[in-house]
Amino acid sequence: MTRPEAFFLHGVAVGVMTYGFISLRTLPMDAWIRAQKGGHFQFLTIQGLAVAWLTMVLSLGYDVLPSFAGKRDSQPALSTWSMTHSPALRAAKRASLMIALPLTFVISAVYWSLLLFFPSLILQRQLPGLSEPSSSSTLPALARIPFNIDFSLHLAPVLALFADFIFFEKKYTKKQVQIGSPLVVLACGTWYACWVEYCASYNHTFPYPFLTENPFNIRVGIYIFVSLLAWSCFRLMNALHP
Repeated sequence: MTRPEAFFLHGVAVGVMTYGFISLRTLPMDAWIRAQKGGHFQFLTIQGLAVAWLTMVLSLGYDVLPSFAGKRDSQPALSTWSMTHSPALRAAKRASLMIALPLTFVISAVYWSLLLFFPSLILQRQLPGLSEPSSSSTLPALARIPFNIDFSLHLAPVLALFADFIFFEKKYTKKQVQIGSPLVVLACGTWYACWVEYCASYNHTFPYPFLTENPFNIRVGIYIFVSLLAWSCFRLMNALHP
């Protein structure tokens, strides 16, 4: 491998994120979520996880392919394929990273902030039949996620992406930051807003309580605020790149 440290980071990140996604089936509310329109992909967390996972897989591919480039004598065909496709693979990874980095940062920032200070705004409540029966008239308990799964979904992606960006990638150009990044954020923000509203029209509830509890005009403000936050975070992270 040309970059064993990068290969290790990318491999571990793919494994941890895969574990997090597979572990969703062990959660008490998994069957209820999967029965809804959109399933787990109603959640911005899962969409961010998918893009982060793809970024790490593309990174693994780029880690491996350059190591074939020196084998000109024994494997000329493989060497030619590698040299032809590595630049395209790198460009795909950089494009995916531009989406995943601000997205996972916003997911982590919003999730952990609300979980610590206002958990009822981010966590669904346990459904009847999914928890121990109780004669209490109080609201059902919040459906908390075990920390190992929580870490895999809400912290590992941004940590892996930020480490990859700082240690193994070049910073984005001024043009990419000023033109490419806002276009990407606008596209992603518009996509998720339309998608989650569409799913809610069938499910009659949103995946996050802070969306369910607010009217449409406030939700639009939330989508705009989160999109602007993502763009600002990307600009900050790029500026921090040495």
